[in-house]
Amino acid sequence: MLGSYAIVLITASSREEAEKIARRALEERLAACANILDGVRSLFWWGGKIDEASELLLILKTKLGELEKLIELVEKIHSYEVPEVVAIPIAAGNAKYLEWVDKIIGKPEST
Repeated sequence: MLGSYAIVLITASSREEAEKIARRALEERLAACANILDGVRSLFWWGGKIDEASELLLILKTKLGELEKLIELVEKIHSYEVPEVVAIPIAAGNAKYLEWVDKIIGKPEST
């Protein structure tokens, strides 16, 4: 079971956008949990120069098997031309928490 879970990082331009993405991912059972962190200052290459922005960081817990669907969802509803969606595999974790993730992802019933 280990190695089949991921933490997904997504930056957003506003709280409304971060919440919209989080809610849709949760509603569609593509994520079991979402955290939104304020106060992210991002510096990045864009348009041939270094740019910067105030952003929020959305952290989703999911299963790697749902990652492609999650990326498609984010690309569809995100305001950015190229939204950041990066997944970090979970190497280990609380077995009860990961079992809970299993119960949530892809299942229509509520837990």
